[in-house]
Amino acid sequence: MKLIIVSGRSGSGKTVALRVLEDLGYYCVDNIPVNLLPALTHTVINDYENVAVSLDVRNLPENPEDVKEIIDYLPNSVELSILYLDADDSELIRRYSETRRLHPLIRQNMALDQAIALEKKLLDPVASRANLYINTSKLTPHQLADLVRERVLGSTTGNLVIVFESFGFKYGVPSDADYVFDARFLPNPFWEEGLKPYNGLDQPVQDFLASQPIVTKFIWQINSFMMTWLPHLERNNRTYLTIAIGCTGGQHRSVYIAETLAKQFKKEHKDIQIRHREMTK
Repeated sequence: MKLIIVSGRSGSGKTVALRVLEDLGYYCVDNIPVNLLPALTHTVINDYENVAVSLDVRNLPENPEDVKEIIDYLPNSVELSILYLDADDSELIRRYSETRRLHPLIRQNMALDQAIALEKKLLDPVASRANLYINTSKLTPHQLADLVRERVLGSTTGNLVIVFESFGFKYGVPSDADYVFDARFLPNPFWEEGLKPYNGLDQPVQDFLASQPIVTKFIWQINSFMMTWLPHLERNNRTYLTIAIGCTGGQHRSVYIAETLAKQFKKEHKDIQIRHREMTK
């Protein structure tokens, strides 16, 4: 039986993640006391192949450190994954301010920022065991749903899923990137006459960048670097790898390079995905 524990700080998107897992066919249990987790697994292990359980600060044991012992007590036949969702403190405060919901720790008569900081400390024993981590600060609910789906499906195939993601440095580096390559020094189509309205998916921009020797060399060196180390990553039982390419605005150079690398890697690897972060805004 495959068991996914969905955890994270309040407001980080656990409800969205659990809904995605339910759509993927998981038997989902929301907010079960963690002390009952071993009993639950023994009860459903013969009836369900895929089970997901949400765990947050409301259902922790009195001593949060006991979570590790409880998880270790699960049956050996359970294939466990922990998906931990989080967001920046400022973003969590903004979300609570917009929804006007009460934080679960507010009842302890503390300010919202204090409650958010305390929640992080209490959930640290769970976060330290997580093998899937997503920072949702810059994600819409739709983007989060897509990312959870990609991560979960990728971890079940047994193959290394490689994601090439373009982004703009002016909007911040992707928090889930494993490797980041900076393309801001390359010739920028934005300043070329007639190319400003286009993006890296359009043929005029692709023709311009393909004609630049420095762009071709940059792509070749990224390809060579990744091909050298991919076998080692695969032997380390990695299931997901995000290679982020950044330029200034995330519309031209990074998009073209991500697309080109993805096409090259598809010749050798089946599970290749492309994400253009700034073009989905």
